[in-house]
Amino acid sequence: MKIKRVEHIAIAVDSIQQSLGLMRDTFGLELEYEEQIGSTRLAMLPVGETYIELLEGQGPDSGVTKWINEKGTGLFHICFEVEDIESAIAELKAKNVALQTDTWRIGHGGSKIIFLDPKATGNCVIELAQLPEGGH
Repeated sequence: MKIKRVEHIAIAVDSIQQSLGLMRDTFGLELEYEEQIGSTRLAMLPVGETYIELLEGQGPDSGVTKWINEKGTGLFHICFEVEDIESAIAELKAKNVALQTDTWRIGHGGSKIIFLDPKATGNCVIELAQLPEGGH
């Protein structure tokens, strides 16, 4: 599997708007785009070749809301960009690395994504993403 870069570092937050102010005022980071995927609102802020992804749950059934209720706000996951998600999945399955699902799904910016099972990664949530042609 070819990992191209750390695509983003995701942070679970109570309020994207409040966190955007902190990122802008403290670090000078600017919002590139916001997006709603299911019950999660996300905001992407570029930092060089990588992004900070802010995640806000939208309601009590959101996975992000449940995460915050259990573990608090903070680091949620690390995402690696891969060249070919299907090859990466096949390689991980051949190595008996547990995945959260059997196949990829559409995620941020139209990316093909999959999450590894945290039990297989020392309780670190890792996402793999294949970006669409031309990026987000």
